[in-house]
Amino acid sequence: MKIAEVQKVELKSDYPPLEEISVSMDEQKERLLIDTINWKEYNYKPDVALSIAYNDHEIFLKYYITENYFKAEKTDTNQMVCEDSCVEFFVSPEDDGIYYNMEFNAIGTCLLGIGTGRANSQRVRPEIISKIRRLTTAGTKPVREIEGESVWTITIAIPFEVFFHHQVKDLKGKIFRANFYKCGDKLTVPHYVTWNPVGTEKPDYHQPEHFGLLKFV
Repeated sequence: MKIAEVQKVELKSDYPPLEEISVSMDEQKERLLIDTINWKEYNYKPDVALSIAYNDHEIFLKYYITENYFKAEKTDTNQMVCEDSCVEFFVSPEDDGIYYNMEFNAIGTCLLGIGTGRANSQRVRPEIISKIRRLTTAGTKPVREIEGESVWTITIAIPFEVFFHHQVKDLKGKIFRANFYKCGDKLTVPHYVTWNPVGTEKPDYHQPEHFGLLKFV
């Protein structure tokens, strides 16, 4: 099981601009690598790294991606963004079996679900999803599939109130169970890579038993 320490950052305001967060994420000393191939039939591996940090109000993520097939067609909240060039954050704040699956395509469209597994995961209301702030270098307009090297980043700020089923406040000293993913289900060459290994026969990210640990320090 992989374990990552998440550092607290002091920025200029409680809810700093995404541009400031992006620069802060670039300055993080260590990045997590989302580079595990779990399923041999899907052996293409894009270059994916992640910076993660937090403050008193939000969790900050920045994904850094280089891939050979790029698509961003989904523009509506809770569409199947996993079919596009997509990054994902699955996280369980407590030991109650409940996790949130946050999925973002390259233009920032978000799907957010909550549940204890794939069978009972339910979509979260758009008004909650709208609280998640996003900044992407790929713009905001839909893009049909492009073949050839594409490089993009997405910076994400997740307010604590998005974890609406739990009481998430001061994170210092807390441990979350989580996993990070990169996928592209409907690309010409689909791929499924993970941070913590997933031991299933076929690709399935809804596997909380295969989450790693995030230690907030």
